[in-house]
Amino acid sequence: MSSPAGPSPPHPSDSANIAVLHTEEQIQKRVRELGAQIRQDYEDEEITLLCILKGSFMFAADLARAIEGKVAVEFLGVRSYGDGTRSSGAVQITHDLTTPIQDRHVLIVEDIVDTGLTLEYLKRVLTARGPASLKICALLQRPGAPTDPDYVGFRMGDGFVVGYGLDWAQRFRNLPFIGVVQPPIE
Repeated sequence: MSSPAGPSPPHPSDSANIAVLHTEEQIQKRVRELGAQIRQDYEDEEITLLCILKGSFMFAADLARAIEGKVAVEFLGVRSYGDGTRSSGAVQITHDLTTPIQDRHVLIVEDIVDTGLTLEYLKRVLTARGPASLKICALLQRPGAPTDPDYVGFRMGDGFVVGYGLDWAQRFRNLPFIGVVQPPIE
């Protein structure tokens, strides 16, 4: 769920310049640090990583490999942006869990925390399913986001971000870095 701040970027079919915000090397280093911190916090407990589709799939895969010990992975499809650059204000589950999370240590893996709408909704829905614990790991967090994740990869400012799983109308997920969309190249 990549999200904007400031003016809307050009349509993704337009030529767009993407300025690198975090390189592939910076991302991988930070993911390894998060993995070590998470394992230390959970000690020997099995962790269920709950990957929020589609934006966090790359981050969740790398994070799963960075956490030593027992790790299970689940997927939850959620939509609040569609193909737009602003949240619709409504959260919709597009793919539900395939395994119960009751009595499990669940770590929600999210791409970006912006408005907090999606995470507040998920916390309510998932808490009702009775996990042993529920924490949040976000790749990116904007300042002033109302939801404060337990683990954050990078804090960031304004700009519409793409890459490393984050999209703009389903494009740019495959970039190995995180970039900020700039105005079209003339």
